[in-house]
Amino acid sequence: MVNDFPRTLSLLRKEKKISQRKAAGDLGVSQALLSHYENGMREPGLEFLVKAGDYYGVSTDYLLGRTMSRDGAAITAELLPDVMEQKDNVLKGSAMALISRKVLTNSLSLFFEKLGRHGDRKLITECALYLYTALYKLFRYLYAYSSENMDAAFPIPYSQMGYMCDVQLKKCELEIVRGAPDPKKGEEAIDLALDRIQTDYPSLAPSLLSLLHTASDNMEGKKSGL
Repeated sequence: MVNDFPRTLSLLRKEKKISQRKAAGDLGVSQALLSHYENGMREPGLEFLVKAGDYYGVSTDYLLGRTMSRDGAAITAELLPDVMEQKDNVLKGSAMALISRKVLTNSLSLFFEKLGRHGDRKLITECALYLYTALYKLFRYLYAYSSENMDAAFPIPYSQMGYMCDVQLKKCELEIVRGAPDPKKGEEAIDLALDRIQTDYPSLAPSLLSLLHTASDNMEGKKSGL
């Protein structure tokens, strides 16, 4: 049984604000057995998994920790919204937040366009995982601002999260460096020449150049903000 199951089962009951006795009665098991499930001492059968999923309104994949999407929906490129193409401004916020979002969105669009054209699937995966991890880390820090947010919603405790993210980021960096194209083997490097980027992507290039300039200035201590 996936280790996330006991934690998720317990978390769902607490979110619903019901006692273990109440949940056990509704699910047709004894309180002692439900306690064993929630503590990871016993593994339930398929029938209980399905019943628990229906009871809490989540998929069995979510219960088993295979996804953080409660409905268990698989992510595909076709199903993801493209905020760049949305005509209505559904994302609101301060001017600073809007500028930052546009700079990041445009820069990532250009960056992954270049990666996609190069076609190295492993490189794309490692770059994506690096960025996923960085955003995950930021999300967890901000999520922890509120004492009402349950740390148990995540399999990695907050106390360990920062260190584990740093390790994952370093692993990605190592794989990215290892996977650098070798001209001696006839491997072609990704074309990231700034002059060609500005020529080929006139609408996106200013965002990427702004991102690179701002990051460089901040690292050199020239600026304190964006």
